Amino acid sequence: MSNFYKDNPDIEKTLDAIDLSEVAELCEEGFRFAKEYQFAPVDAADAIDNYKRALDTCGDIVGNRIAPTAEETDKVGNILNEDGSVTYAPGIKLAIELLGRSRLSGCTIPYYLGGLNMPCTILTACNDIVSRADASLMNIFGLQGIAETINAFASEDIKREYVPNLCNGTWTGAMVLTEPDAGSDLQSVKTTARLDENGVWRVNGVKRFITNGCGDVLLVLARTEPEFGDGRGLSCLLVEKCPQVKVRRLEHKLGINGSPTCELVFTDAPAKLIGQRKRGLITYVMALMNGARVGISAQGTGIGEAAYRAARDYAAARKQFGVTIDSFPALRELMCDMSVDLQVSRILAYYSSKCVDLENGLAKKFEALKGSPEAAAVRARMKKYAAFNKMLTPMAKYFASEMSMRVSNGAVAVLGGSGFMKDYPVERYLRDSRITTIYEGTSQLQVVAAIAGVMAGLYREVVADALDGVALSPALEEKRARIEELAAGVDSAVAFVKGHPAGKTYHDLHARELVDAAIGAVAGALMIRFAAKFPEKEASLDYWLATKWPVFHAGLARAKSGYTGSVELFETIAPAVVPE
Repeated sequence: MSNFYKDNPDIEKTLDAIDLSEVAELCEEGFRFAKEYQFAPVDAADAIDNYKRALDTCGDIVGNRIAPTAEETDKVGNILNEDGSVTYAPGIKLAIELLGRSRLSGCTIPYYLGGLNMPCTILTACNDIVSRADASLMNIFGLQGIAETINAFASEDIKREYVPNLCNGTWTGAMVLTEPDAGSDLQSVKTTARLDENGVWRVNGVKRFITNGCGDVLLVLARTEPEFGDGRGLSCLLVEKCPQVKVRRLEHKLGINGSPTCELVFTDAPAKLIGQRKRGLITYVMALMNGARVGISAQGTGIGEAAYRAARDYAAARKQFGVTIDSFPALRELMCDMSVDLQVSRILAYYSSKCVDLENGLAKKFEALKGSPEAAAVRARMKKYAAFNKMLTPMAKYFASEMSMRVSNGAVAVLGGSGFMKDYPVERYLRDSRITTIYEGTSQLQVVAAIAGVMAGLYREVVADALDGVALSPALEEKRARIEELAAGVDSAVAFVKGHPAGKTYHDLHARELVDAAIGAVAGALMIRFAAKFPEKEASLDYWLATKWPVFHAGLARAKSGYTGSVELFETIAPAVVPE
């Protein structure tokens, strides 16, 4: 195998193109930690060098130690033992140990709690690398949001008790939200938590589809206020693995077989309250959303990377009619589609992560500057990126997850009959990719989350931010005009949708076309930024404009068609199946 960071220069180039200098300064709080920790950076250049060293370590571990175990992990999966414990596949167990030993499992956690104090963008790049090797591993490695939630909202005693062992791989964790009757609608959670006579919280209920529910530290969304039947009655509680928590079942899945997906039963399980009562969903789970979305965008990107590489290598070696199949025009176009989709996914995921880092870093800076003359300007920028992230992170998750399916499906097509066989890994990539469009919010829900920003024209501000300070050649200025042309089309379609007499029905019917075109504009701007830094990327930019602009404009034309037959004539067009 090889180092999965060093053998993929696109990762480093993407990070260089989006520029993490300000993120580094905010993350290191003006580089004040250098006085306390020998390994803390002294300036932005030093921080970025640290980031690349961490990615090098991740790439080495994942490429040389973990990737060779992925096929066995997929076949073996996890084992539910008679005592209710779960045995990981050997490759997953090894990965947890190695990544914990490197402290990459605490990538974004502060130094004093045993973490590396790195930005979300670097965790996104690590998740990209990990997912290329084994997407199921990312579901455990990427659960660093558990430690982040404890760090952000728990008491200092709880932080010091739990976070260091999550960083070093001694413990793993799970976010325990979903129930049999509460999937996307988390306000309907029925699991309860009550204070017993000794003042100890006790959790009772059933949770389903819990990634790594066999973990040592469980953050459980439970109803502590029975008088409220909605999100106001929910709190976040920490439950340690104990006899009162049983893994009742492991789900049998289409893909990501190395990631244990558990059904859990809580029977008076002792718990500790995280933060304040009644804020479990409204504050704490919602705070996880940006990180969760960019995590899956990285997972989709990594799966796409693996699938593209397998297809590209196969096409260069496979001969038909006396020539390698990568000489066929139709196959070349398919692989160009796959490659450019992948490049766009990566820069959109990394840029979205950067915006999350800017929001979080500016929020800390604002708190430190409260009452000073500079505070108002810092707060204004923080609010700008907070608004961006409500639209950008669902865009990144939606695009990357759908991309991973397209590219994995394309890889199977390139390999033909061989791609359908388990002799090659592309059928695994296709199976693994499917879940990325479902968990952490389906693609449909990501469109719902992003559409408000599109309707309000916020995507134009993101385009301007992506190109801020970038010197453009005359050729790139012309391509920037193409972005403006598409944006004008989006604005025209938005106006039509807003004025349609069907109101919200028509808005919901055509939200996807509007979001797709707005993503096109944002991604186009990011690719222009990329090409300004690395001229060889201009060919990918040109391909994006030439092949995707007609698709986006066609979608906008559908949005302006006024047609509502799929809603009004639903029973006629798609009649119910009548049993014999």
